[in-house]
Amino acid sequence: MDSGATVVALEKDRDLLPILSETFSTEIATKKLILIEGDALTFLPQEAIKGNYKLIANIPYYITGAILSRYLSSSHQPSTMVVLVQKEVAERTCARDGKESLLSLSVKVYGDPKLVYRVSKGSFNPIPTVDSGVLQIQNISRKNFKNQYHEDMFFKVIKAGFAHKRKFVISNLKEKIPTTNWLEVFTANSINEKARAEDINLATWLVISLL
Repeated sequence: MDSGATVVALEKDRDLLPILSETFSTEIATKKLILIEGDALTFLPQEAIKGNYKLIANIPYYITGAILSRYLSSSHQPSTMVVLVQKEVAERTCARDGKESLLSLSVKVYGDPKLVYRVSKGSFNPIPTVDSGVLQIQNISRKNFKNQYHEDMFFKVIKAGFAHKRKFVISNLKEKIPTTNWLEVFTANSINEKARAEDINLATWLVISLL
C-alpha cells in the first residue's frame, strides 16, 4: 500500500472481518485497502478489479492446484502471481528435473513459473510437516493459444496424455481421443512413439493440440 497500489483483500472467515476492518480502518477509509468477505475459489476478479492486477497469497496447500487453475484461466487474468506453496509442488511446477507434469504444463502455458526461494518448515509456528516455497508466475497471458478452441483442446489433449503415467503417451491419446490418427500426428511432428507424456515439452503439446 505504501507504493500507491490498492490492495483488494479476500477474507473467508466472517469472524475476522470486524477485527480487520478496525485494524486497517485508515487504509479502508482512504481506499488503499478494499476488504471483501469471500472465497478465493468462487471470487470473480472481473467483477471487483478493474485493469491490471497482481495476485499475492498464502493459500491452503490442499487447494493450490484449484487456485492456480482458476486465476490463470480466468477471463481477467492477473499479470503476476506470487504464492506460498509446498516446496515439492513449486519444484514440480517449474519442472526442475526436466520432466513435465500436468501441473507444470498447465501453468507454463499461461506464464513463466519460478521458484523464488524455499521456506523452511521451522519458519512457522506451529511447525508443519513440509517445507514451503515461494512460487512466482510472471508474464501471464493467453499468447500461446490461437483461440478458445485451441485452449480447450490443449487441456483435453494433455489430460488424455497423462491419463496413465506408465503408458506411452500415444497409447493414452489413442484410448482417450480415438477419433484422431495419432500415429500420423506423431510422425508429422517427429515425436518418438515410445515417448511418455512427461518427456514432451510445451511447444510440442501446443502443436499437437491443434486438431
